[in-house]
Amino acid sequence: MNETLKVLESRRSCRSFKPDMIKKEELDAIIKAGTYAANGMGQQSPVIIAVTSKELRDSVSEENRKIGGWDEGFDPFYGAPVILIVLADKSMPTHVYDGSLVMGNLMNAAESLGVASIWIHRAKEEFDSDFGKNLLKKLGITGDYEGIGHCALGYAAQPPREAAPRKEDYVYFA
Repeated sequence: MNETLKVLESRRSCRSFKPDMIKKEELDAIIKAGTYAANGMGQQSPVIIAVTSKELRDSVSEENRKIGGWDEGFDPFYGAPVILIVLADKSMPTHVYDGSLVMGNLMNAAESLGVASIWIHRAKEEFDSDFGKNLLKKLGITGDYEGIGHCALGYAAQPPREAAPRKEDYVYFA
């Protein structure tokens, strides 16, 4: 089987990460893959915020936890040391799709390099809040962006689960 198809079939969401930082070369390659995602009219509406600072990572995690309504101390990023936050320019009618394709590229690229990943939601709520708006301002990001998702990255603390069987009515031929 082709290597790309193997990656697409083997990638699973990771919910238990080792604390070890991923290698810079791996992170750079994953981010680069995200920038090559298909996008509407070639406009490249998404941006990626690469969070590698533990202090900022923990701050984003805490904000995400509050939005999700979990008890204090819960980490919605499952201990992942790197968070790639994908946002997209709301002025583009395809911005949600564009950002979603970036997320897919990030996760599949990570899998191809032996880096575990998971898509964590609530980025929209984060960047609609003062917390997110202040972060964008601090980073010098201007424009009207919608949070699409967080791609949590790291090395898996345990082996991935087997894939669930595909549902029978997944595909219809016409």
